[in-house]
Amino acid sequence: MSHHPIAVKDDEASHPIAGKWRPLLCEVVAAFVDGDFELSRGVSGVDAVPAETAEHIRDYIAEYGETLVELPEETWQTSCAQWMDGYWDVIVDLWTAGEGPSDLILNGKMVETDGLPHFTVGLVYVP
Repeated sequence: MSHHPIAVKDDEASHPIAGKWRPLLCEVVAAFVDGDFELSRGVSGVDAVPAETAEHIRDYIAEYGETLVELPEETWQTSCAQWMDGYWDVIVDLWTAGEGPSDLILNGKMVETDGLPHFTVGLVYVP
């Protein structure tokens, strides 16, 4: 039995990000760390990021002034997902080299088809 949380369809409250989604989200952030904001290298279960959105993410991180780093395990303590009538609205707290936990978040939409997660990147920003 897994100790990771499961995806919860609760439109009244947010819940921890499902354990089976975490590797996929880590891979998205790792691509961003490498400067691949369009996910041109491909991430299984994730849509490519449109050029305009990728440029916005790149610019926002540059303006923030810190170096994005890959997600540590601690990020799951504060990141969350909430069911929104057909998909989960996902918020991943991002980390930087200088700050550790930063004010930046990655948001997007997660759906599951036949039990497999599929993520669409929204934006990276400070809420």
